[in-house]
Amino acid sequence: MNTDTLLEYLGIFEDFAWEFFGIPVIIAAGFYLTVRTGLVQIRHLPDMFRSITDRATKDENGRTRSLSAFQAFTVTASARVGTGNIAGVAGAIAIGGPGAVFWMWAMAVLNSAASFVESTLAQLYKTRRFDTYKGGPAYYIQRGLGSRTGGIVFAVIFIFCFALSFTSLQANTIVDAVTGAAGEMGMEDTGALTWILAVLLAAGTGIIVIFGLRSVARVAQNVVPAMAMLYIVLGLVVVAFNIDQLPNVIALIFGEAFDFSAIAGGAFGAMIMAGIQRGMFSNEAGMGSVPNVAATADVSHPAKQGLVQTLGVYLDTLIICSVTAFIILVTFPDVQETADANPGAELTQMALVNNFGTIGAVALAVIITLVAFTSVLGNYSYGEANVLFISDSETLRKVYAVALTGIVFLGSVISVDLAWAIAGVTMVIIAMFNLLVIMELGGTAVKLLKHYQRQKRQGLDPVFLASDMPELTNVECWAEEDMAEHLSRRQRSASQRS
Repeated sequence: MNTDTLLEYLGIFEDFAWEFFGIPVIIAAGFYLTVRTGLVQIRHLPDMFRSITDRATKDENGRTRSLSAFQAFTVTASARVGTGNIAGVAGAIAIGGPGAVFWMWAMAVLNSAASFVESTLAQLYKTRRFDTYKGGPAYYIQRGLGSRTGGIVFAVIFIFCFALSFTSLQANTIVDAVTGAAGEMGMEDTGALTWILAVLLAAGTGIIVIFGLRSVARVAQNVVPAMAMLYIVLGLVVVAFNIDQLPNVIALIFGEAFDFSAIAGGAFGAMIMAGIQRGMFSNEAGMGSVPNVAATADVSHPAKQGLVQTLGVYLDTLIICSVTAFIILVTFPDVQETADANPGAELTQMALVNNFGTIGAVALAVIITLVAFTSVLGNYSYGEANVLFISDSETLRKVYAVALTGIVFLGSVISVDLAWAIAGVTMVIIAMFNLLVIMELGGTAVKLLKHYQRQKRQGLDPVFLASDMPELTNVECWAEEDMAEHLSRRQRSASQRS
């Protein structure tokens, strides 16, 4: 089977799966979990910022027991903030027009309730491994639903469909951006550069991931804030250059989102699908990826990390994705003609070249390299949790690290169309699996949220103990001895206030 035929089959399956299963389930899950949690994603916005400062406790040797809330946030942000924010948004605009941006925003807010539920469940059902915690959908499938087999099935599908295929896409986008910048600078033949980049990316990935999650966290907490700020500043400068276009762009986004002529002509469905699909690819809310790292945080209450990861959805879509959308739309008000000829990251790159010249292409290549490389590291962390669920073998973890390094190399040299097609198909499979599970377990997350809220109303820093809810079984890491330091901190804080 040649590449064109494979792309055709993947495209047919992806369109069918999204139209008849993906979009309906995502929307239904978003509404259901938003109602069940009582608009947690809106009502608890201040708590999201407070929870991100929760510090990890230390063992008797002075070493932190696991990642802090902020470290877990940056690792998941490193995976979220990737090609979806740049190429994905550009693709959504190319397919669905400016109105797709509105639907990306709307679904980010709606589906952030799913992000809260999945990360809260991951915290509740986490387990300890050496100097950190591990958890995720496979773990809450086994412990919450009582199905070890279901957890293994999810873990296997996730490793091959998400951790490896999305890693391939991120590597591919780095090479695409760098070779594109080299072309802008006059390099006619970029073939050799592609292979050099493939080797460098694979080597850099291998050096970091072979040492495990803490190594990834150290890189992420230093790189992610810097790269996010760099991209935001770049976007603000572009908007400032084209400030006269801003009112028109806002009118385009909202006007086309509710264009009744588009509804009549059948384009409305394509716009909705583009916004939801590319938005979910970017922020990963409800996809079952983020909980794999959310579980590693050492926090005093499961709901805290659920709130932290909800904030991550907002950072990703409402801020970073919006920057890309405005870079493109203020530069190309008549975007459709330009987008048809230059889909994906090329459209963002062209907008920056239009504003800054060749340096714009170079700047984007640097930013994409940073965001996509940290996404590779984040995806490694996601997959690691599932590998360790299948077997707690350190040898198997290192085999996985080597395999992922090889995937980075292969992803760097395959065609960009094939990389996107594989990612699109795998995303819908994983998302459907996880959304159905968290809707079933949503009541448990709601109980934890109410427990959190009761303590907040009493003026306490919420701390959860397994003994508070004896009806919840298979809960391992929330005994009183595990939470002693968190309880002590709360008592000291209460004493200082009084």
